[in-house]
Amino acid sequence: MDRTAALFWGLIVLLLSASVFYGFNAEKQRRGAQNAGGKIDNGDLVQLIKVVDGDSVMAAREGQEPVTVRLIGIKSFDGKIEKDVVTPFAQAARESLQRIMTGRSARVLLGSTPKDKYGRYLATLYSGDKDVALHLVSQGLVMVYTVYPFPAMQLYLQEQELARAGRRGLWASAEASDRALALISEWQRQTQ
Repeated sequence: MDRTAALFWGLIVLLLSASVFYGFNAEKQRRGAQNAGGKIDNGDLVQLIKVVDGDSVMAAREGQEPVTVRLIGIKSFDGKIEKDVVTPFAQAARESLQRIMTGRSARVLLGSTPKDKYGRYLATLYSGDKDVALHLVSQGLVMVYTVYPFPAMQLYLQEQELARAGRRGLWASAEASDRALALISEWQRQTQ
């Protein structure tokens, strides 16, 4: 093997090793954040620590460790894929969540199952008298996630239909609408 080939393969091995190392480290940090030592209960007031994505936040009671909260009843598109037609809607959901919750307390209403398999709290958050997730649905920034029924599901579905009819948010884009409808159909099949 000549010197150039040896350098090439050495560089490949180095890059793969770095990717594996950083991948495991990122996963470890994500799991650590989700399983942080904090705790929340029904009725607690929490402050936003960080918006994770369009349907999850890190929040904490005053003086307590942060916890990850997955908003019940909604699903946002994944915003990590560049140049995907739905990325702007994922980013808009994230930004709207940031605007709604920054500098305000939110009241927690835990779901019937308080945590998911990833250790995230499953909750509805109210900023003032506003259901944060319902607001995102009404703006057309997220979809109603129907796999796990929740008390306000019919209200959420009505708001989603109004957003769709009004061509708000993702419903204004034919491609994003098609993708959302495909996901919604899949979720309906999962519940049957």
